[in-house]
Order: sequence, then C-alpha cells, then structure tokens
Amino acid sequence: MEQILSRPEASEAVQDTGWRFLLGSLRTSVPVESLAQATALAADAVAVCGADADAHLRIDARPDRVVLTLQSLEHAAVTTRDVELALRITATADRSGLLTEPEVGTAAPHSVQILEIAIDALDIAAIRPFWKAVLGYAAEAGADGPTDPLVDPVGQSPAVWFQQMDQARPQRNRIHFDICVPHDEASRRIDAALAAGGRLVSATRAPAFWVLADLEGNEVCVTTWQGRD
Repeated sequence: MEQILSRPEASEAVQDTGWRFLLGSLRTSVPVESLAQATALAADAVAVCGADADAHLRIDARPDRVVLTLQSLEHAAVTTRDVELALRITATADRSGLLTEPEVGTAAPHSVQILEIAIDALDIAAIRPFWKAVLGYAAEAGADGPTDPLVDPVGQSPAVWFQQMDQARPQRNRIHFDICVPHDEASRRIDAALAAGGRLVSATRAPAFWVLADLEGNEVCVTTWQGRD
C-alpha cells in the first residue's frame, strides 16, 4: 500500500542513489550528450514507471541533461511508490551508462534546486487572488485555501507562497526568493554567496533556512528540508 513519507524518511530512502528530496518531491539531474540520448532516457523512465508514470513522473529533457521529478500527484507528497520508481529509473539509467549521481564539484553549478517566490503580506487572502490571476497560476493539489501557495499549472515557473506579516515594513523589500537546495549542498551555496559580496542576515532558523542579502539589502533565503519536523 502506498504510504506518504516524512521529510527525513524520503531523504534517507534515496540518499545513496543520487536522487535528492526537495519540497515534497524527489529530483535528479542526469547528464547526457545529446537530445536524442535525453529523449531515449525519458522514454526508458516512462517505460519502467509503467501505469504510474502519469501520476508520479515529470521530465525536463534537454540536450545536456534530463531532470526527473517524482511526486504523487494525488497526495502532493513523496510516497513509498515514488521511492520505488526512483530506484527503477536509476537502474535503467545505469544500464544505459548514465548516472543519477549529482555533479557537484565539476563544471555543474549545482545538482538540483527549486526556486520559489515569497510575498510578505498583511492580508494574504486579499492579495492571493490577484497573484493567481495575473500569473495564470493554480492551487497546489488539495491546497486551495485563502492563504495556500500557488503553482504554475504547467510546471514551468517558480511557485509563489505568502508569508504572514504582523505589521507593515515599508523600508524593507516584501518579495524575496527562496532557493531550495539539497541539504548537503546548502553550506557550499551560502559560502559562495558570501564570497560574492553577500552577507548573512540571520541563521536563527537554520538548517530550515538562512537569510542572506546583497550589498543593497535585497534578501534571499537558502532553504533545505531539514529542521522542519
């Protein structure tokens, strides 16, 4: 029976396969040498997922890499079935001489990540319909409340979520980026940002997130799945 996994369970289940747990999904990036090789891997992944492909698998195939994402669309979460499918895909990629291992430390800037846009608001329910309409976005599966996040229904653009404010902050930016990275890549990303002229604003909620800022005070959060349970 398909079971929803906690964040630690999902991360641990794939930690030796190259897949990474990010924001309720499993994701891997497989380097390839051509679009033909990319589409062949995509076809193999669909084949090994079988009847579960449409309900669990998303594929972004490009000439240099294939990004594969697994998540139960029914539950909007990682399940035991997603882990099983990840292992199947890794095995079929290996038979083709391809690796789901991350490229960290090579020419690749990162393995996988997810970008979100966070909007601070005093009345989230009042502004959420505007952003839903202007972006052409939709609610996440099973989460269409007045304060729930919004997602691109075709999966091309960053998700938008809303952060509750307790008072107006006119001198501070109220829209910022969240960069969700694999938990074991966060320190490298933060060090690179600081070396590039950024500053650490807060680490009080680490390892769930660190708040960084550029030289003019524009903020960004580097986030991981850890520290949230």
